[in-house]
Amino acid sequence: MPLIAKTKDELNNILKPAVEVKDGKVDITDENKLRESVIDDLIYTAVFSENEEVKEEAKKLIRNIANEFGAIAASINDLYRAMGKGETRDFTTPAVNIRGMTYDVARQMFKVALKHDVGAFIFEIAKSEIGYTFQRPSEYASCVLAAAIKEGYKGPVFIQGDHFQFNAKKYTENPQAELKAIQDLTKEAIAAGFYNIDIDPSTLVDYSKPTLKEQQYHNYINTAKMTDFIRKIEPEGITVSVGAEIGHIGGKNSTVEEFEAFMEGYLEELPEGEEYISKISVQTGTEHGGIPLPSGEVAEVKLDFNVLRDIGKVAREKYDLGGTVQHGASTLPDELFDKFPENNCCEIHLATGFQNIMYDLIPEDFRNKIYSWIKENLKNEWKEGWTEAQFIYKTRKKGFGPFKYEWWTLDKEYKDRILEALYNKFEFLFEKLAVFNTKEYTDKYIKLVKYPYGYLKNN
Repeated sequence: MPLIAKTKDELNNILKPAVEVKDGKVDITDENKLRESVIDDLIYTAVFSENEEVKEEAKKLIRNIANEFGAIAASINDLYRAMGKGETRDFTTPAVNIRGMTYDVARQMFKVALKHDVGAFIFEIAKSEIGYTFQRPSEYASCVLAAAIKEGYKGPVFIQGDHFQFNAKKYTENPQAELKAIQDLTKEAIAAGFYNIDIDPSTLVDYSKPTLKEQQYHNYINTAKMTDFIRKIEPEGITVSVGAEIGHIGGKNSTVEEFEAFMEGYLEELPEGEEYISKISVQTGTEHGGIPLPSGEVAEVKLDFNVLRDIGKVAREKYDLGGTVQHGASTLPDELFDKFPENNCCEIHLATGFQNIMYDLIPEDFRNKIYSWIKENLKNEWKEGWTEAQFIYKTRKKGFGPFKYEWWTLDKEYKDRILEALYNKFEFLFEKLAVFNTKEYTDKYIKLVKYPYGYLKNN
């Protein structure tokens, strides 16, 4: 079991075998010991120490050690621009939301990347997940960078804020306050090393308006405001990859005309010459987490690949965007995944399928403990007409935060079984999405710029 430092002295003792710190600068004195045990102790301290100052110091150290080691937080923007210009072959970047056991799960992604020369892969967490998994951006980024060090991965590490979403009700009541809330979260995320941010005011699209541009108005104007905000705080030499969304996931399917109306309004609002979005999320018929049947199994989804293909074609040819982005995809049938690279889809977001593997393989008594907690504490989320199986399926994502320590410290037998299953799933998906051997592209297009933990321009 890794050590968890309670004091700064204990933290310094953890470092001693592998890292020296002088005047705030870190020097890795023994890479083997760093990867063998020191990084484990550092990340467990960053996540679980009861001393907030020690936690912060551990996060700062992890970022500085990662910079020295060569695992650098980076933006995927320039690679997507190259895709938009037709300078790469077709592939679809997997963006994975890790809700629990983040350090160990991230390690499996890095293992696959190292084995198959994968450069294009993203670690992400949504605004809602930050809340219910109890992972602020600084903790999530620390887990990912620590995992890179543990596995010996050197190169760009793409960490992304997913669905930084506007709440329609709050926006109606006070637009400025809701915009400020998204800005504050974005600032926190960029300071933590999230150099990829998906802004999502698609919840504000109003289909009652007569024209497409009017329907998209609050979406494009807030996407433009957020893009400008990001450009003012992003570190020098880094162009944060900004994603936009035209169709709320779970709603009606997106069209080329909607995309064109959005882009017209968005570009009019953006200051002249400012770097704009790198990709566009669309609705193709999926729903986050899939649609559970009364039995708890997931219903089959009719996904319209033409939406991805047609909007992606215009996005690339007219605007040099990487292409379209698919959400809510991890519960789709396996045989569909190789179709995404063929249909101008530059990125796919995957979450619930990995969560399902984790819940299937934990000890029964632990699973029952979480389910009992959910039934007791989340009963107000039980919708009329749902069976218990449907209720549990839709809410068990909220069992990661309150039981975080138990997830991280599962018995080795169960943990190994989960991680092996996840590794196999990542390997399968990465191959289907054609990201094997994409390291040549990240080597060519991604410039590595090192910044310390907490850094923002103009701060």
